[in-house]
Amino acid sequence: MASSFPPTTIRPILNEVTSLLTSRNETISVAETAAGGIISASLLSVPGASKFYRGGLTLYTLESRIQFAGWTEEHKKNYNGPNAEVVSGLAKNVREKLGSTYCLCESGTAGPGGSGKEANRQPDFVALAVASDEGVVTNETTTGVGGDREGNMVEFARLGLELLKRAILDQGEGVKV
Repeated sequence: MASSFPPTTIRPILNEVTSLLTSRNETISVAETAAGGIISASLLSVPGASKFYRGGLTLYTLESRIQFAGWTEEHKKNYNGPNAEVVSGLAKNVREKLGSTYCLCESGTAGPGGSGKEANRQPDFVALAVASDEGVVTNETTTGVGGDREGNMVEFARLGLELLKRAILDQGEGVKV
C-alpha cells in the first residue's frame, strides 16, 4: 500500500537531507509555525530518525514563542509578521535548547487570506532560517501557490528542507544564503 505521507513533493529533498545528516552524523531540530508540524512529521517518517532528529516545536502562536522559544512580551508587541530576523532568532534559540547541529525554522503566511497589507503577511510568503555553529542562513520567498493553505504548508516544508540541504553542503565554506 502506497503512503500519501510525506507529501510526494517533499520526498526527494527529504531523502537527500536525511541521508546527508546520517552520513555526517549530524542532528536537526525544527521550529515551525505555518507548516504546522509537516517538517517534523516528514523527518520522523524516515526509518532511523532517532539518529538525526533532536526534536521540534510548532510555534504557531506568539504565546507559544514566549513559553518555549525565548520570546518576551516585547517581541510579541513589536511583531510585524514573518521575516528573516524572526526565524533567525527562533532557530538560534531552539538549536541551543535542543543541542542539535542545525535548527530549521519556518514562519509564513499560509492563507487563504492575508493578515495585513505588507508583502510578508500575504498568502504564500515564507521566511526560513537554518542555524548552526557557522551562523544562520536565511531566505525570504514566496511559493507561487497563492491562497492555497495546504499547498503553502507543504511548500513551506519543502523550501525549508531545500535551505537545510544548502546549509549542510555549504557548512565550513563560509557561504551564507
